[in-house]
Amino acid sequence: MSSRVVVIGASRGIGLALARAHGARGDEVHATARDPGAATELTRVTEAGPCAVHPLDVTSDASCAAFGAELARAGVDRVDRLVHCAGVGSRFLGLEELDTTEALRAFDTNALGALRVVRALLAPLRAARGKIVLLTSRMGSIGDNTQGRAYPYRMSKAALDMAGKNLALELAPDGVACVLVHPGWVRTDLGGPKAPLDADTAAAQIVALSDAITMEHTGRFLGPGGEEIPW
Repeated sequence: MSSRVVVIGASRGIGLALARAHGARGDEVHATARDPGAATELTRVTEAGPCAVHPLDVTSDASCAAFGAELARAGVDRVDRLVHCAGVGSRFLGLEELDTTEALRAFDTNALGALRVVRALLAPLRAARGKIVLLTSRMGSIGDNTQGRAYPYRMSKAALDMAGKNLALELAPDGVACVLVHPGWVRTDLGGPKAPLDADTAAAQIVALSDAITMEHTGRFLGPGGEEIPW
């Protein structure tokens, strides 16, 4: 049975692959990009299946609120699945090279951005008793950190993990599940050319994992195969 899926940050990389994968199986996809006019690959997805593209800047309260209102006007009163892929990386630098402007940008995009989006889509998520899938990173794990450095990215993803745990607790009474998913090391602009996974393979794993999510999984930090990752 097809689902209504919202993919945040779908102009490239894993988000683009997820929009393509969901569209290919007949899901109704609402995908976002900061500049839809420049998202040429995403435009091709809309030509191949039931996919609509919406402008969205996750760092803007107003943009997120406008996105929620746009979906409501379009009759999107239920969202079965929200997959949040929007994010930025940071340089792999130590304390002496820390750029606090870079850190604030990472926190605003990676952590607060997800909360802005979920808040804007609360009503349709609750109506569908939907699923929230937040793409995080193993680099945000405190227990798994053996290298240090990359302060902005690590700290912002750890903050996203806490946000996801909070959402899981707050939305459980509404039947809305929220999980944090590490997609693996993927060949994207963020992951780099040496990563072992291509975006389409990673997207297929995330779709399969998301399909299997129930309320028993809410609040968990999972790897691409469903394995638990330490906080």
